[in-house]
Amino acid sequence: MLDLIGRGGMSEVWRAQDESLGRQVAVKCLAPPPGLHHDQSFTRVLRERFRREARVAAALQHRGVTVVHDFGESDGVLYLVMEVLEGRNLSQLLEDNGHRPLPITDVIDIAKQVAAALSYTHQLGLVHRALKPANIMRLPDGTVKICDFGIARFEDDIGYTRRLTDSRISMGTPRYMSPEQISGARADERSDLYSFGCVLYEIATGAPPFDFDDPWAVIIGHRDTPPVPPRHHRVDLPQYLDEIILDLLAKEPNERPSDAGSLARRFGTSTAVPRVLVTAPAQAESTQRASAAPRLPSWTRGMTAGHRAIGAGLRTTLPDAAAGLTDWWTARSSNRRIQELADAERPTPSPELITTLAGRHNAGLSLGRLGRWTEAGEVHRAVAAEREHALGPDHPDTLASRYEVGFTLSRTGRPAEALREYAHVAQARERVLGPDHPDTLAARQEMAYVLGQLGRHFEAHQAYTSVLAARERAMGPDHPDTLRCRHNLAFNLSRLGRLEDSYRMASEVASARARVLGAMHPDTLDTRYEVAYALGQLGRWPEALHTYQEVAEARAQALGPDHPDTLASRYEVGISLGRLGRSSQALELYRDLIDDRTRVHGPAHPETLRARHGLGVNLGRMGRWEEALAESRDVCAIRERVLGADHPDTLVSRREVAVGLGWLGRWADALTEYRGVAAARERVLGADHPDALASRNDEAHCLEQLGLGQEAMELYRRVAALRQQQGSTNG
Repeated sequence: MLDLIGRGGMSEVWRAQDESLGRQVAVKCLAPPPGLHHDQSFTRVLRERFRREARVAAALQHRGVTVVHDFGESDGVLYLVMEVLEGRNLSQLLEDNGHRPLPITDVIDIAKQVAAALSYTHQLGLVHRALKPANIMRLPDGTVKICDFGIARFEDDIGYTRRLTDSRISMGTPRYMSPEQISGARADERSDLYSFGCVLYEIATGAPPFDFDDPWAVIIGHRDTPPVPPRHHRVDLPQYLDEIILDLLAKEPNERPSDAGSLARRFGTSTAVPRVLVTAPAQAESTQRASAAPRLPSWTRGMTAGHRAIGAGLRTTLPDAAAGLTDWWTARSSNRRIQELADAERPTPSPELITTLAGRHNAGLSLGRLGRWTEAGEVHRAVAAEREHALGPDHPDTLASRYEVGFTLSRTGRPAEALREYAHVAQARERVLGPDHPDTLAARQEMAYVLGQLGRHFEAHQAYTSVLAARERAMGPDHPDTLRCRHNLAFNLSRLGRLEDSYRMASEVASARARVLGAMHPDTLDTRYEVAYALGQLGRWPEALHTYQEVAEARAQALGPDHPDTLASRYEVGISLGRLGRSSQALELYRDLIDDRTRVHGPAHPETLRARHGLGVNLGRMGRWEEALAESRDVCAIRERVLGADHPDTLVSRREVAVGLGWLGRWADALTEYRGVAAARERVLGADHPDALASRNDEAHCLEQLGLGQEAMELYRRVAALRQQQGSTNG
């Protein structure tokens, strides 16, 4: 045995050295569920069943099926010796891609290869019965292999802790089960085809056909509910592929394709494949597991990006000098409301006070540029209070300060408070200046940004669209403020799942900014950065990596190698390397980045800690979980001290601690961490926020691993109800 490369509910997979033949192999070790080790009758049946399934698996010889070399038993542990595979299973590929659909060319290529492998096994009279994304592996050279033939079903059948029905459906497995499996009827080759249809549906749309957290709802969906056509979720999906998937998902077995061979021929003869630009991926390095940590929330990407490069440049900055602010106010005194405020019985503030407050306002802006958002917020709140007392609540200087208060709140993980602040500023500016004034639009645009932080992406989309129309009407399509709005609208489109629209708009904005501002202008590079992000969301990671590298080089030339935006680009290069399976390169990049961040900002700076977080994630990807856990714990402790226990970055680190504990088999400790993260997110963001719901799902998964199936099921139902309620509200 060399090193642990994977762990499941009742199994571990180790990389090992076959000393007889001098080759590396994968050894899968299975142990009886807790509490059943001493049940002699159970273990006897278990052992015989395993031998039968292992012999079947070892007899298979096809390039699309994992090769099994040997099997046996040692000290009560059953083991299977297989070829070692370097690659990613489909579940990991989807996770790497943010659970977004894979490129169409990849979907079709995977479909052809799986259909061919199923055709071979079905001709031998063998049925997999547990086909799902986690059991289909894609290797770096593009080869697709079905794993665990017979063994996967064996694990599922003996590893359950609580059955949902008399037909012995286990927690966590119903998403890919055929109606006949659910009803307890005999499952033949056509059952595999149904499960294959569920897999294709998920990789083509980003989610399985019945995507509910409540297993009962999934079961009812498979049994009674026609699936929504995949093209409803993804309009660029070829019609023939949509039809094939729906044929596979027919409720009645005899309405599905007759066999996998005919299915493979349907994929082979179809020609209506849209042309998609795909860059061949670089040879992936050895990776054992995708990190369970999701991509950092979108709003954290701009927290310390220099001069507000990512989303932060949305504002229309009012003049900073005291005289400019006062003159700006006086010049608009023809407006009746302004005149009434100017004539109000309020003592005229001294020029010295105005100058002092303007200086403090600028000091707050400088703190923000340095990423010291908490301190900046304290300054702006104090200045806003003094300006309101001296100048009135609707004076532009007062509103400018309150605008900055909102900005700092949004950058310190308090989006709900930021939204209230921006709404106040927007209403006051609309009342005083009019709905289409640039400063009113700036506040409304920031409201849209914060709505996105809160996960209310549809409302954000509506707000951005409204602001964009007003900006185009008043300023024209190529005005920098108009392009800034389109830039953020492109980002929000990705949050709505409209990935192609997001990529297209970001590309258009990048071209327009290059034409208007120049190719090396920071705003142009910001949007090219966004183009790279959209490419990653579309699964086009080689292109994303290339674009991030170009942006990093350009920012180093234009801004300097130590500028925060340059360092932010290098961070995203590391993300892309990790997504491409090049974890050792990512690890090297993050170590260099940590050194540079520490030198420029210090060891406790949020961006230094973010680079360390990336280091820990890639240690986990390489199976070095003890090191990953130690790194995550250290980063979490510093973030809690510097940012606070409830800061989103702290909670992301705390979740990574839980992930490491889980992979090391310490599920009770992991449950404590997951519950802490869920409680904090509910407290800060609300119980129905997507991040809070995701944390409760983590908690439920942990409960399953601990054998607490009933508690897990109740929690899944609660999450499903909240999501349904949230969907109704958004609708």
